[in-house]
Amino acid sequence: MTRKVRVRFAPSPTGGLHLGGVRTVLYNYLYARRHGGDFVLRIEDTDQTRFVEGAEAYIFNCLDWCGLTPDESPVKGGPFPPYRQSERKALYREYADKLIKNGQAYYAFDTSAELEAMREKLKAAGSHSLQYDHRSRMNMKNSLSLPAEETQKLLDDGTPHVIRIKINPGETISFTDLIRGDLSFDTGNSDDKVLVKADGMPTYHLAVVVDDYLMQISHAFRGEEWLPSAPVHILLWKYLFGLDAMPQWAHLPLILKPDGNGKLSKRDGDRLGFPVYAMDWKDPNSGELTKGFKEIGFLPEAFINLLALLGWNDGTEQEVFSLEELVDKFSIDRVHKGGAKFDFEKAKWFNHEWIKRSSAARLAPLVKETLEANNISNIEEDYLYKVIDLVKDRCTLVPDFYTQSSFLFERPASYDEASIKPKWDDAKRDYFKTLADTFRSSTGFSVEQIEQQFKQLATEKNIKVGELQMIFRIMLVGSKMGPGVFVIAEMIGKEETVGRIEKVLSIL
Repeated sequence: MTRKVRVRFAPSPTGGLHLGGVRTVLYNYLYARRHGGDFVLRIEDTDQTRFVEGAEAYIFNCLDWCGLTPDESPVKGGPFPPYRQSERKALYREYADKLIKNGQAYYAFDTSAELEAMREKLKAAGSHSLQYDHRSRMNMKNSLSLPAEETQKLLDDGTPHVIRIKINPGETISFTDLIRGDLSFDTGNSDDKVLVKADGMPTYHLAVVVDDYLMQISHAFRGEEWLPSAPVHILLWKYLFGLDAMPQWAHLPLILKPDGNGKLSKRDGDRLGFPVYAMDWKDPNSGELTKGFKEIGFLPEAFINLLALLGWNDGTEQEVFSLEELVDKFSIDRVHKGGAKFDFEKAKWFNHEWIKRSSAARLAPLVKETLEANNISNIEEDYLYKVIDLVKDRCTLVPDFYTQSSFLFERPASYDEASIKPKWDDAKRDYFKTLADTFRSSTGFSVEQIEQQFKQLATEKNIKVGELQMIFRIMLVGSKMGPGVFVIAEMIGKEETVGRIEKVLSIL
């Protein structure tokens, strides 16, 4: 019988959501939607030492902004609660005890000092492995090396201990990865991972297997950095539930630095001046602010689009995809094996494309917020829509709307006089004084009327229109930027156009 598709994203609430994390969410989400399945969000908060206040809420806010809403989560609930691992603590011990009973795991009582001494001893002996594994465990303080009575006494006395999986050498672990094909690992290279910590909380290794089983996860997509842990997880599946119950795995490629040299990190973003997190994240402990895509002015549609293509394509030349199109076209076998280079200039290109394609109604709340942040308020909705449609092709990020349109709401604070003065003379002064009078007495002020009066007066005064248009633009805008100058004049109206001409005439 075919299993229902159930996928999960299981972040730790330790900080901001990195590009790679959101891409993992996206691929899970697309796969679930493509196959009529469920997308589960599970919080992996077993490491309480790394828990950061506010991080869980940040994760939910992030996914809300991206439009990737889970079907089941700690907030939404679902048929397999609870969805926080810290609330499932009692479940894991049952499975750890089963492993110990079957000789597949053991108690380890080693202190931090003893573990460090082991590593130093192995290093001094020239060992290639400093791991706690089949080569070193019999020299350590655990239930394999100690007599049964001594082990029981340590347990009865409440001696701090962990539970480790027992991995024996000489076995080949194999599985089929949906992206990478058939993979095999030699157990002799794996260490005896800790499954339950001294505080009784499970590590990721035990918790992910138990939770995936109990939550009936059918497919597990995660970053390729988890490949070295595959032997441990496969053995846990084999020991606890049988390999037939194991989800199908896909290990996603890394997101690389722009030069392709290594995995992209926060430091790379700080160094090169671009964000690597979906949204702003302020660490409550350090107070450090990490810039996010949302806050610098990316649309979620563009952010999702660029993430999808960091490691996947549909085999065509198409680059701009809506979320609906991605759901329709996504296939895990089109995900690349190799890492994908992150290019911030290309990311901005996606945003520019999405701004151009978006309606004024879609952009209006964002643009209004940007304008209000720059002290432009009391904006009429119809006028705002006209402004957006006029300048959106010139905007790459949402804050560009202020730069590209502020002159349509308020008179320029300064003017590019240096560009006017070399071409300025008495004839041009006379022209613009006459133009202001002509506009003032005009009964209409449409684009066509403005252009016709402007050019007719230039012909009468025998002055080249091109030289006049540049000056006219600076009078209205303050610089040589902006859409058609006659359109600008119509937008700001007759009275304001005349006022701006006379303002610059007084300056010059």
